[in-house]
Amino acid sequence: MTMRLMVVSTATNTDAILEKLVCKNKDIKIALHMGHVTADIKASAITRMNTRQGGKGHLFAKQRWTGAGQALIESPDFLDQMETFIDHLHRRSDINAHKNHPLRTMQDYVDYYHILADVIGQALIDKGITHCLFFNVPHLTYDTIVFQMAKVLDIPCTIVTESLFPDRFFSLRDPHEFGRFPPDLTAKPFAIEQGSRPDLFYMQGIKQEPEAGGRPTLKGMAQIATFLALKRPLKALNPAYLWRLTKDVSRIYGGLPKWRDPFAKFFHEDALEYFDHLTSFEDQVLNLDGDFVYFPLQLQPEMTTSSLGGRFRDQAHAIETLADMLPKGVRILVKENPKQGSYMRGPMFFHRLGRIASVTLLPSWADTHALTAKARFVASITGTVGWEAIRQGTPALVFGSAWYRGLPGVHHIEDAPTYEAIRDTQIDHYALQQAVGALLARSHRGLVDRHYVKMIKDFDEEVSTAQTAKIIGGLLKGSVPLTFPGH
Repeated sequence: MTMRLMVVSTATNTDAILEKLVCKNKDIKIALHMGHVTADIKASAITRMNTRQGGKGHLFAKQRWTGAGQALIESPDFLDQMETFIDHLHRRSDINAHKNHPLRTMQDYVDYYHILADVIGQALIDKGITHCLFFNVPHLTYDTIVFQMAKVLDIPCTIVTESLFPDRFFSLRDPHEFGRFPPDLTAKPFAIEQGSRPDLFYMQGIKQEPEAGGRPTLKGMAQIATFLALKRPLKALNPAYLWRLTKDVSRIYGGLPKWRDPFAKFFHEDALEYFDHLTSFEDQVLNLDGDFVYFPLQLQPEMTTSSLGGRFRDQAHAIETLADMLPKGVRILVKENPKQGSYMRGPMFFHRLGRIASVTLLPSWADTHALTAKARFVASITGTVGWEAIRQGTPALVFGSAWYRGLPGVHHIEDAPTYEAIRDTQIDHYALQQAVGALLARSHRGLVDRHYVKMIKDFDEEVSTAQTAKIIGGLLKGSVPLTFPGH
C-alpha cells in the first residue's frame, strides 16, 4: 500500500531529503507539501495571511465550509489546542513582525482558527493523507494546525528535530513525549567530562562579565528605519518625534553592555520601555550567598516554550509555581535571556515577578556558570541550562518537555517534587553518562536543521542527505524505532 504523505518542509536541505526519500521508496508519495513558493502550499501565506501561492495555488482558493474541522472543534481539549494555536500565530502580530498578519482581537484569532481547521482538515481528507511528516516540532501556526487536525483524524505523525549532539537528530510522534525514552543499561556510556560545558554555537558573543555601555549599531538603525518606513511613515517626517526616538535609543544602548544589540533583529516602539526597564538592573552588586534557585528565562517566541512548555509557555507562571514550593528564605534569581526582545515581556510580566518577594532580577552580565554552580538547583521550562547543570552535578527542575528530562538529576514539575528532594539529589556521573549513551543509541545520524551544520566536522551534504532520507523512510514505515516512543 502506498503511503500518501503530507509534509511540512520549508528549507532547501529538507526538500533535498524529501526528494531522496521518494526516489528510494517507491511506496511513499508526497501527496501534499507545505513549504516555500515551489511547494504545493506556501506556508508563510498562512501565518502572514497573504495571497502568495504555491505550486497548487492558494490553500483558500474556491473554499467553502465543509465541516471537516469539527473533529478538532469538538475535541475535549479544544480550548488548550486553540490557545496553543493563538500563541504560535501571535508571533506574527503587528508588534512582533514587520511582515505581520492583520488579526487584532481575540475573536479574530478564534475565527481564523475555525477557518483553518476546516480548510486543513478537508485538504487532508481530499488528498487521502495517510501520514504526516514534520522537520521540526510544530510551532509556526501552519504546522501547528496540520498536526492538531492530523491527531483528531487519527493520521499518524512523525516529527524529526535536531539535537545538540553533532550529526544527530531525534524522532517522536507527539511533542508531549519529548524527552521520554526507555532505559537501556546495555547501552555504551557517552563520555562527559564532569563539569564540562556543551558547545552552544548559537550563544557565541554573549559575555558573562560587566562591560561598558554600547552605541547604536548599523543593524539596529536599519531595523528602526524599516519600522518607520512601514509603520510610521508620517512620524518619520516629524523632527520632534525623531529627536525623542534617537534620544531614547541612545540611552538604551548606553545602558546595556556593548555585546547586547537590542534592536538588531526587530524594532517596535513598545520595545523601548522593555529595554529601558532592563537597564535598571545593570548597576547592582550580585549576592550569591545563601540558598537560591537559578531561573534563566528562555528566548521567546521559540519552539522550546511555545510547543514544549505547555501551560508554562507563560514563564512567569512557572516562577510563581516555583515560589509556591520554596521554603521561606530561599531566593529565586532570575536572569533575562541575552537575546530576548520585548515579546511576552510587557510591564505586567515584570509586575508579576516584582510581586514575588523571593525573586531578584539579575543584570545581563551575571555569570550563568557561577549561578549554576552555586544554586541549590536550576529551574527552567526546557532550557539548556538544565543540561549544563547536571553535567556539573547540580540538579535541575523542568516545567516542560525538555529533551533531557529523562536523565539522572532532572525532576519534572508534574511529579510534584519537593524543594528538599530536588536540593538533596546526588547525581551519579557514570549513571548520567550511561543514560546519555542510551539516549544517543536511540537517536539518528543525520542533519534535519541546516543551522546545525557548523557543529559537524567535514560535513558531506550529499552523504548526509541520503543517510537522513534512509532513516526517515524507516521511521515512517516503523522499521526504525523512535527516539521518544512515548508511553
